[in-house]
Amino acid sequence: MKYTITVLVVVLLAMSLTSVYAGNTRRLGTAGAQELVIPVGSRSTSMGGAVIADVYGVESMHWNPAGLAYLSGTEAMFTYLPYLADINVHFVGMATNVEGFGSIGAAAKIVSIGDMEETTWENPDGTGRIYNPTLSVISVTYSRIMTERVAVGLTAKLIYEKIFEASAAGVAFDLGFHYEPGWRGLALGLTIQNYGPDMRFAGDGFNRSLEGREAAPKSASFDLPSSFNMGASYDFVDYESSVVTASGNFRSNNYSQDYWQGGLEYTYRDRYSLRGGYNFADQDGWLYGVSFGGGLVFDVGNTKLTLEYSWTETDLFDDNQYFTVKFDF
Repeated sequence: MKYTITVLVVVLLAMSLTSVYAGNTRRLGTAGAQELVIPVGSRSTSMGGAVIADVYGVESMHWNPAGLAYLSGTEAMFTYLPYLADINVHFVGMATNVEGFGSIGAAAKIVSIGDMEETTWENPDGTGRIYNPTLSVISVTYSRIMTERVAVGLTAKLIYEKIFEASAAGVAFDLGFHYEPGWRGLALGLTIQNYGPDMRFAGDGFNRSLEGREAAPKSASFDLPSSFNMGASYDFVDYESSVVTASGNFRSNNYSQDYWQGGLEYTYRDRYSLRGGYNFADQDGWLYGVSFGGGLVFDVGNTKLTLEYSWTETDLFDDNQYFTVKFDF
């Protein structure tokens, strides 16, 4: 009972905190550290990201850390995404369950922008020097089953951005809950994501010589792209070896329009999966749309190998494709 009250209090608090600015297009584009919101994992992205109530294993460390509590054994996961405008995203994570303690995991997301030529006020056409901006997120997650039906999880993130001779560092936290009423596979989930202090760039890249004087301007600080997410999933078909799950999310963003996500997954014998999803936001120039994908599970000795793929419709840029490999042992 006490855990149910705690969950209710956190939900009400989160909703009150996000109601002031959530979905406010006047703040669109004012948050930094956008690498935090780049999706992770082929299963989740193929379902339109509608997995807040239905995500488990290493993949849950990005979407809802409470899902890591249901991990049995140890899992390693690798994801590669050729992102927008020749940007590459790499994600690697590993987690394990410790009996009597809970599940712990660590992950890293590396976003490589690609080679760029330095330009300055004096040399607007380029200085000839090449640099490669890199954005990194290192995360650690702890999750635990609190009761038969309730699990909670917390993720701490270290954010580091390096752009030539300037860099910024910060921290962010995700808090997640997962609840199973025990009725036909119904599950509910909620998360508070990317909550943390402002970040600011600093470094020699800001130094300038103005009329013979050395100046070191300070950059303005920027907020993190925090959000509050609610989701539900339901197994509306569970017959013999086939399971069909429908899921949906509502995402309340502090720095962009709110949006809805929906997904479907068909699984046969827990080894073959087909998935589809859709993202919707009432916002001009909304990036994502239809998505689909699938997965295969193989036994390799004592290890379970999972291969997954997803495709996501992307407005203006090339469509996103995710490639994921998981090892469970």
